[in-house]
Amino acid sequence: MLSIVITAFKEPKTIGRAMDAILTQDIDEEYELIVACPDKETRDIVLDYSKKYKWVKHFHDPGKGKSYALNLLFKELTGDYWLFTDGDVYLGDGAVNHMLKYLRDKNVGCVCGHVLSSSPRSTKLGYWSHLLAYGAHLARKERFESNNFLECSGYLFGFKNGLIKKIPLDVAEDSIIPYMIWKKGYSIAYAKDAYVYVKNPEHFSDWLKQRKRTAGAHSKLTYYAPEFPKMKSFKNEALKGLKWVWSYPKNFKEFVWTLELFPARLLMWVMLYYEEKIKGKSYNDGWERVESTK
Repeated sequence: MLSIVITAFKEPKTIGRAMDAILTQDIDEEYELIVACPDKETRDIVLDYSKKYKWVKHFHDPGKGKSYALNLLFKELTGDYWLFTDGDVYLGDGAVNHMLKYLRDKNVGCVCGHVLSSSPRSTKLGYWSHLLAYGAHLARKERFESNNFLECSGYLFGFKNGLIKKIPLDVAEDSIIPYMIWKKGYSIAYAKDAYVYVKNPEHFSDWLKQRKRTAGAHSKLTYYAPEFPKMKSFKNEALKGLKWVWSYPKNFKEFVWTLELFPARLLMWVMLYYEEKIKGKSYNDGWERVESTK
């Protein structure tokens, strides 16, 4: 039995696509599809689907944030395997079975899907999204093949029932969960053929907001896990990014955009440092929309 969970917050425009991308797959396991959301607009669409598909269910999210909702869900899910994705993304065909292949391995505790950008590569921010997704893919593939720990993506990841009961609310759930499972002696797998398509920000202010929040969600990881092997830092990005300057761009315009990404990421890290170290503001769980990603 497989429990598939879609977490959503005010996603009436995209939740149908997210559900359809799962419901149309030939999944070789009995499953339930649970959509957790706090808003009426998304809930009503889910309830309409549940009338047609008896295995589609709505879970009431009190609206206090994604990690808060996950902690509630952990008490309710009954599947042997749990798969998590979001309401503003959609899975590629066959993605669920690719994830299941690894979850059925007795040595694997957690598995991460392959994030791809659905934004156009013809714009600078769209190009950045493709480049960063490519970099994350290479990093996860390398770490998986060398049997090292890897951080997952909340856009698509899954783990076995019984391994996690509760997570902290002030860190990235897609990093702390695989780490907690890794410490139990399980391996973390990377399902490179399990695609999940993500629309990225169209405006630089939205890009900064999203990236700063993502990076901020990692700042307290060492508080809960002092030995956490961080994959995300400015130093790591800069060193690995130098490899892509010549290899990834397909033309001069993309080469320039690649160079422009370095100061943009530096600005994000400086802003995050200022907020955390100077203003004393830190990441907290809570739903926050980035409108141009919808």
